[in-house]
Amino acid sequence: MLNSSIEIGDFRISEADQLGVIFFEAVREGAREFYNFEQRRAWASGPPSGPDWASRLTAQRTMVARLAGQPVGFMTLDDDGYIDLAFVAPGHQRRGVGGSLYARIEAIARDGKMARLHSHASYLARGLFEQQGWDVVREQQIERAGVTLTNFLMEKRLHYPVRRTGIAVRSHES
Repeated sequence: MLNSSIEIGDFRISEADQLGVIFFEAVREGAREFYNFEQRRAWASGPPSGPDWASRLTAQRTMVARLAGQPVGFMTLDDDGYIDLAFVAPGHQRRGVGGSLYARIEAIARDGKMARLHSHASYLARGLFEQQGWDVVREQQIERAGVTLTNFLMEKRLHYPVRRTGIAVRSHES
């Protein structure tokens, strides 16, 4: 159950390194159920930090979940509807934090009139996205540092184009 004191807000550059630690711990500890040690080590050899990591976060719309002012999770959205990063600290997983982050991201996408959301989701993120109405497009095998990992290309359509039927509407004048 979601702690009512969780707040979702925009990323602050001062939080970049904290989000790197959340990413690292979510992969190394939180994904343990789905990926073996070698896979988790290949995925995250250490917490990302520094200017390149901060640039990756600022180049996208990054939303952060905070508890007592401290980050406990984050999710990103680019201009094309791609969710690049979606991570929650292990001690806060399966408590509604990911769902709250996702709800904010989807609201931003809908406000921006995006046609769809899409991601290359891990096993853990797949469950969250499926709960939100996403579809698996295909399972994929990717290689990181010489190790094969499974992820899933997933999407959710948000807006559908108006379908033209070719039937003309006639008005009847009396």
